[in-house]
Amino acid sequence: MFACLIIDEMHPSLLPMLASIGVAGDYQPQLKAADVPAALAAQPYTGLVIRSKLLVTSDLLRHGPHLRYVARAGAGVDNIDEAALKTAGVMLVNAPEGNRDAVGEFALGQLLALLRHSATADAEVRRGEWLREANRGEELGTKTVGLLGYGHMGRALARRLSGLGCVVLACDQDPTIRPDGHAALVPLAELQARAEVLSLHIPYSAANHEVVNEAFLGAFAHPIWLVNTARGEVLDQAALVAGLRSGRVRGAVLDVLENEKLAALSPAQQIRFDYLRAAPNVLLSPHIGGWTTQSYVRINKVLVAKIKLVLGA
Repeated sequence: MFACLIIDEMHPSLLPMLASIGVAGDYQPQLKAADVPAALAAQPYTGLVIRSKLLVTSDLLRHGPHLRYVARAGAGVDNIDEAALKTAGVMLVNAPEGNRDAVGEFALGQLLALLRHSATADAEVRRGEWLREANRGEELGTKTVGLLGYGHMGRALARRLSGLGCVVLACDQDPTIRPDGHAALVPLAELQARAEVLSLHIPYSAANHEVVNEAFLGAFAHPIWLVNTARGEVLDQAALVAGLRSGRVRGAVLDVLENEKLAALSPAQQIRFDYLRAAPNVLLSPHIGGWTTQSYVRINKVLVAKIKLVLGA
């Protein structure tokens, strides 16, 4: 039987799923990142299952000479050095199929809430205020929505938007991406010329660091509503705040931030965060777009199916 080290909290269904393909899961979510190299060196693990607490580097891989795969329980792999894995002959598997529907639903729900002032109206009624005209909203179905990135998450949102009657445009640099009937694939310039809503669905990489910046936002022909359920680092938060102040950005949904350790913000980050959390046209949430009961189990199913392929089990 193959052995696999699991260092993050996972749904308990993972262990029996792994056992069904001949993999013994060693579940140690209490391990700190600094203790993982020693744990890998102590046993001939063929697999490592992680979420986000660990950086997978060439130095780490040297402690796991028997590793055949690293499995990321989720979509993003920005904490993994893919070149180092390739050099070491270790396969990378992730599970964007597991939480894409959760992200699609969440992005749609938050966008609807933003356009209809749901959070503000709720707070007002709880205070005993009944302000109807002040909360007159916008219908999403009348909008042209631009999706930056058209992988699993972008497509999941597009399927839901198309049912509302939106015009959905998508831009993706991957030449293998093909249209699916839910969005029209267009160049970035066309998306910026037509979109009234911008939703971000690109992975984080050095090339994508703050790619959505002041110049990027300034190129839109219309003031936009902005949704970010991707990674905080792809969006220049200073540019976002400037856009909100000027009206170039009409409102924002932020499930991710430039620094999600709110107790460790730099002075500049704190100023930006204080503005965002006080703004009535900004909806904030703690990176929960893909965080549902169903996705918790589905991620396991996707990972196990891919691990089975890697092992030829």
